[in-house]
Amino acid sequence: MRRFENDVQVIKYEVLKEVAKQAMEGNLEEKYDTIPEKISPGPKPRTRCCVYKERAIIEERVKIARGGDRNNKNNIEIISIACDECSINRYTVTEACRGCLAKWCHEACPVSAIYYVGNRAYIDTKKCIECGKCKNVCPYNAISDVMRPCRRACDAKALYIDKDKKAVIDNGKCVQCGACVYKCPFGAIMDKSYIVDVIEQLKNSKKNSTKVYAVVAPAISSQFTHVKIGQLTRGIKLLGFHDVVEAALGADVIAYHETVEFAKEIDEKQLITSSCCPAFVKHIKNSYPELEEKISSAVSPMIAVSKLIKRMDKDAKIVFIGPCTAKKMEINEDDIRGWTDYVITFEELTSMIDAAEINLEECIEDPLDNASFYGRIFARTGGLTEAIKHVIEEEKLDTEFRSISCDGLAECDKALKMAKVSRLKENFIEGMACKGGCIGGAASVHHGPKDRNEVDKYGKLAIEKKIKDSLRVIKLDDLDLNR
Repeated sequence: MRRFENDVQVIKYEVLKEVAKQAMEGNLEEKYDTIPEKISPGPKPRTRCCVYKERAIIEERVKIARGGDRNNKNNIEIISIACDECSINRYTVTEACRGCLAKWCHEACPVSAIYYVGNRAYIDTKKCIECGKCKNVCPYNAISDVMRPCRRACDAKALYIDKDKKAVIDNGKCVQCGACVYKCPFGAIMDKSYIVDVIEQLKNSKKNSTKVYAVVAPAISSQFTHVKIGQLTRGIKLLGFHDVVEAALGADVIAYHETVEFAKEIDEKQLITSSCCPAFVKHIKNSYPELEEKISSAVSPMIAVSKLIKRMDKDAKIVFIGPCTAKKMEINEDDIRGWTDYVITFEELTSMIDAAEINLEECIEDPLDNASFYGRIFARTGGLTEAIKHVIEEEKLDTEFRSISCDGLAECDKALKMAKVSRLKENFIEGMACKGGCIGGAASVHHGPKDRNEVDKYGKLAIEKKIKDSLRVIKLDDLDLNR
């Protein structure tokens, strides 16, 4: 088995692999309840206090791996039974407390969790709801704040802690970036998986001759580094996919389309933001609705390449494969639903390949060369900006392009705040919700520091060096690229 970063990822992988294997064998509905005991055979638990609790948590993981709660539109779910090991009390009164007469901390607490002993304040952790109001009013800054990893990871501020000390997602604020998924050290948060649907689609395609296409994100260059891209392409086809197409081809299309749009509309709009990252777009709609009109009208590269494929094969089924959990949200949006049929992650692809017992190291290489250098570098922060500059230069467009490339949702938020009050000097915001760009996606096989040079190396392997060379055989005039 490949090396994963930690036990959380290993167990997630094992669950996905077993679900995929049983789905491939056609006995998932009869045997899915055997998976918990298979992964945690006992008598001793692998990670939890007892084997029974461990199996109960794995059972919940299996449910999410089979699609999760279909009534919950959010693709990120919290496993409540697993969310009980963060014993840290977020707020603690330190020695800096002077026992002041004003007692502002006590007055600010909505649940009366502040009490006094010997003129010093204390927090009743059983009552505390971690709202932070006591800390905000303390004149001595005497209350320390140790935030839970999931909340600290959520720059959209969509996570809160309920009265039972469980993490809860505010669906109205969540952008489904998945940062909380891989930052939770106990694996209590998981993204829904649709591998069962994909496997059934692949099985049905053999019966009814429907072709299933895999659209792979350019971030793939930073993931399966133990094999060549051509070997991975072959492995994907061995799963039953008719063909493998780069999402970077859609990036080429969108880079050209978005540049032309920018040149035409910037004088009127004054500011345009990118539309490639669904989590970034969702954050604008959630938190900065007054800037929604500034979002580029272009669809994402995933949707663009899906439209290209379905223009050639109207009955095609398309599966996007990448590191992004927010893409699972994107394909269900009303204005673009139906173009990309399914989304699976690199983690899920790994599980499917291993469940099918495909040895990538022994696979022959199949070519994967659909895009230009600029389409491929969309995988990293700054890639879109470079692509637009390239098109402006190539097409000799008379426009002033001043871009800010935001690396992570926190940086995006700062730029949007400035734009909201008309203090942003740039006229284009490239927003990437994940640090590093797509190569830092939540559903990556590994989450260590990513070398953006690896993306550039992959880009330089492209036969087509310029965007217009990549698009020379594609007719864009009759392709609707607007949302």
